[in-house]
Amino acid sequence: MPGLVVFGRRWGIASDDLVFPGCFELFVRVLWWIGTMILYTYHRGHFDCNGRGVLHSYLVGLLVVLALIILSLLAIVYVSARGTITNSGPRRSIPALVYLRALLYLPELVWACLGAVWVSDDSQGCDPATVGAVIAAVVASWIILLFTGVGVVFVFDPLGNPRPQPAAMEPLGVPDMQSNEGAQFLFTARSLAVKVWESRLRLLCCCLPQDESHRAAFSSIAQLFTRFFSDTDLVPSDIAAGLALLHQEQDKMEQSRDPEVIIDHSPSSPIGEDLETELEKAAHCMQFAAAAYGWPLYIYSNLLTAPCKLSGDCCRSRAGEYDIVGGDHLGCHFSSILLSTGLQYRDFIYVSFHNQIYEIPFFVALDHKREAVLVAVRGTLSLKDVLTDLSAECENLPVEGVSGACYAHKGICQAANYIYKKLINDGILNQAFNIAPEYKLVITGHSLGAGTASVLAVLLRSSFPTLQCYSFSPPGGLLSKALADYSKDFVVSVVLGKDLVPRLSMPNMEDLKRKILKIVSNCSKSKYRILLQGCWYELFGGDPDDFPTEMDDRREEELSQPLLGEESLMIRHSSSYQSLASDDSPAHTAAHLPLFLPGRILHITEDGPSRRSCFSQVRYRADWSNEMAFRSILISPRMLADHMPDAVLGALGSLTTDRPFSLCPSSSNNNISLL
Repeated sequence: MPGLVVFGRRWGIASDDLVFPGCFELFVRVLWWIGTMILYTYHRGHFDCNGRGVLHSYLVGLLVVLALIILSLLAIVYVSARGTITNSGPRRSIPALVYLRALLYLPELVWACLGAVWVSDDSQGCDPATVGAVIAAVVASWIILLFTGVGVVFVFDPLGNPRPQPAAMEPLGVPDMQSNEGAQFLFTARSLAVKVWESRLRLLCCCLPQDESHRAAFSSIAQLFTRFFSDTDLVPSDIAAGLALLHQEQDKMEQSRDPEVIIDHSPSSPIGEDLETELEKAAHCMQFAAAAYGWPLYIYSNLLTAPCKLSGDCCRSRAGEYDIVGGDHLGCHFSSILLSTGLQYRDFIYVSFHNQIYEIPFFVALDHKREAVLVAVRGTLSLKDVLTDLSAECENLPVEGVSGACYAHKGICQAANYIYKKLINDGILNQAFNIAPEYKLVITGHSLGAGTASVLAVLLRSSFPTLQCYSFSPPGGLLSKALADYSKDFVVSVVLGKDLVPRLSMPNMEDLKRKILKIVSNCSKSKYRILLQGCWYELFGGDPDDFPTEMDDRREEELSQPLLGEESLMIRHSSSYQSLASDDSPAHTAAHLPLFLPGRILHITEDGPSRRSCFSQVRYRADWSNEMAFRSILISPRMLADHMPDAVLGALGSLTTDRPFSLCPSSSNNNISLL
């Protein structure tokens, strides 16, 4: 539903978003009115204290004002609950009701001031309970006014000027859209949107240095966000409703799907390579990838024992003994790495906790158990890392001997180049192989670290032909098809369950946006019912709801045409927008270059029902998969939990020890250890 237009601008809420806040305020106001009526009835006829005339007028006026507010809220809630997300006709009176409700803030403000004056000047000699009740009413009035002001700021849309220009509102394909006036309008709107997104990023990252590199990153990310959000007119609640509907739709499809054919071995793996061997190697490397996060993850995974183990070592400086760079002044990061990996001080060649945009922490150590020089790259743990993640444009990454287009995620590519220069130009790898010349090179990381490790492996492959890379939960939009195929000889990507990040790419996000537009425009239920039932489904499960759609009564020959409601949510034509009949892969979308997961993909899934008790045991299964299985985003309560490094480590531990393993938050802290 397009944003609500009142007071001459568009806001970040829709006309059907007032049900829940209206009901909450209605509940508060009714209780307030009842309390005031009890107070007035108790004192009726014997206001025998100073300022009794003012008190009488205050209570009568407050009852009247509250009654008017309650009536206006009832009307707002009733009207806002009507219609569907795209059918706003039954809610056409909402702007007038909003104006009426805003007008009632004036007498409420006056009565709040009147009550404050009475309490301060004329309340002497009155019943303390009466004075307390008036004080409570005055405080409640000011609190509601304050929260109203905060809410206005929260839903304020800096880009909320109405779009009355004909060029912007003409039906798609009208030649006037190509006119100079229309083109100029779109250019101006896009430029303003970029500036707004840059301002938001600068505000969010106000603690970071505002140097040239950060400004360039802000600009790049702002342009990316502008391109993604500029062609739709959805408010946040529309997206939430669409995700709730899409989750249940995906669950229905999953329940009705035939069992998939299991691929026992990777089609591109060498002959005789065993899945269990790869799992054991991955489980071993995941300990180092998790250790790279330092003390935050170590304490999170060992709440009862970690503080005691770290307390003795955190303040001991080893900067003079070991080549430790930046960001670990108390030594807590390095101590947690030692405890997590079981390595000795002498096994570390280089440890860097230096963290800037496109420059992420990593360490190089000798893994004597596997006879490897191991490079572990840290994942996202700071705002600077988030900026690196969000720099999602494509950057050329030419590799000798690889035919086809070679490009990669810009932020991750630059982070990999930073580590590459450190390893080669500073002689770190030469130092390691001088100590252990017979060892092989292994690179690993999780999340952002996984993507960086994969690109780093591509860069180092020509110099170290036998290197291996284990990439845990890497970003989906990472490598071009040519580089992804090239990396299958030396990179193994491990993905757990319905993890969001390996499915996160710009084509997939465009595909998700298109699906949300389609399912929201089709559903014939009110938004508040969708959200209520969606919350119940997420919390308690059950069977996916069979939502009726506006397509139920349409003739078959009409199904190839896009719904008017779906087009009404488009501000302008976008290459990401397709008709309802089109379910093409997002990889074929022309708006963004397709990027894929690196290497061979080992997909770990729960073996059993998707819904289980939090304290139940869970078994996992691991199968070789391919990049096409991750071409769309799956909505699930575990889409973020499955990305956590302790969850991946626990799943790999379960598979390699062949025992049930609980990943519930309540038990994971006690059961999962990085040691």
